[in-house]
Amino acid sequence: MSTYASWGRYPKIKQQAIPLTWRDEPLPECNASLLPYGQGRSYGDCCLNEKGLLLDTAGLNRFIYFDKKEGVIRCESGVTLDELLKLTIPHGWFLPVTPGTRFVSVGGAIANDVHGKNHHREGTFGCHINAFELLRSDGQRLVCTEKENREYFNATIAGLGLTGLITWAEIKLKPIQSSYIYGESIRFSSLDEFFSLSEESDEDWEYTVSWIDCRAKDKSVGRGIFYRGNHAEQGGLHATKFGENNLNINFDAPEKLLNKVTVSAFNNLIYNKHITKIKKFHKDIIPFFYPLDKIGQWNRLYGRSGFLQFQCIIPLNQANTTLKNILEKISRSGYGSFLAVLKVFSDKVSPGLMSFPRKGVTLAMDFPFRGQQTLELLDGLDDLVSAAGGAIYPAKDACMKASSFVNYFPQYKKFEKMIDPAFSSSLWRRVYE
Repeated sequence: MSTYASWGRYPKIKQQAIPLTWRDEPLPECNASLLPYGQGRSYGDCCLNEKGLLLDTAGLNRFIYFDKKEGVIRCESGVTLDELLKLTIPHGWFLPVTPGTRFVSVGGAIANDVHGKNHHREGTFGCHINAFELLRSDGQRLVCTEKENREYFNATIAGLGLTGLITWAEIKLKPIQSSYIYGESIRFSSLDEFFSLSEESDEDWEYTVSWIDCRAKDKSVGRGIFYRGNHAEQGGLHATKFGENNLNINFDAPEKLLNKVTVSAFNNLIYNKHITKIKKFHKDIIPFFYPLDKIGQWNRLYGRSGFLQFQCIIPLNQANTTLKNILEKISRSGYGSFLAVLKVFSDKVSPGLMSFPRKGVTLAMDFPFRGQQTLELLDGLDDLVSAAGGAIYPAKDACMKASSFVNYFPQYKKFEKMIDPAFSSSLWRRVYE
């Protein structure tokens, strides 16, 4: 029995896994339910299948073809974004949408319909998938596109791995002229200022995102640093910095390391060291998109018990009040987060039936797991999100209520019909079955 964990390392589940090697092999016949497992970078239990079997896709890591002229690449589902970028960047192509880590599989990026700093321009990862092959437990191999097997195409994007196994996928890439990003970081003192910066940046800046100080109180609630950037035209295409001089965390940090004192001190440091209102930068493309990838196994900083991430989306007409209520609740609880990220999503619609992003503002935070008190905090945040008409991201969740899930994703009944009968997950059984 091997331990296959999610990135949050909660819940901890020991289970069997079957390594996959060839995309043309049939799915294994067994009495247990199946679930594809990529790199385990989901935070909660959507990549776990307690008492079932995981299909480990790490061995499905081959490139099938790369059209360097048109920027179209086809690869197996276990290929990571890191491997993909190492191939494509020197030829002037980048991912059209990327999450905050490059150590996720292509299959996982589709199954969770990941988003990034440019949702206001490009929508989600699923918006740029030309085709994929879906292997069902009955042996069917369905090539899915927006026109062919469309129902399976829409259900598999953001389908949490439940519709079958993606064996390969074809992605339309984004052209770039250099391996650099230029941009600005701007200190802001309130949520009102954040929304103003976001609105004024959308037209001229492709990438926008903010870090906020979730421990700030009173008049400082919602303060943070706003980042915006564009691909540079100058500098050429060169070997980018794919993780040189990484710091690797090879031990579990003491769980008392992260407390309200240390988190408050860290947040104050980040905010106050940004002395000038605006700082300009010109940096390599990799550290701009993936700053945390410099630290190997950074999830171990939260200790052996792991951590839970909370990511929600709030409609814009409810955002200011609800975000203040969320931040104040967190501050009163004594909890805090080093990694609190705020971003406005546009109304660009994903083809994914169960896709999380929708028009509004999204907030993502990490909380060290401290037992029942952590679960109660997130339960209370769930109530605030539900009351505002928002939603919680399943890829980051480990404890949302079933009643909330069906409210957040009203097309769940239509999605259920597309689930492969041999597939299931810990998350699906928790929120629906």
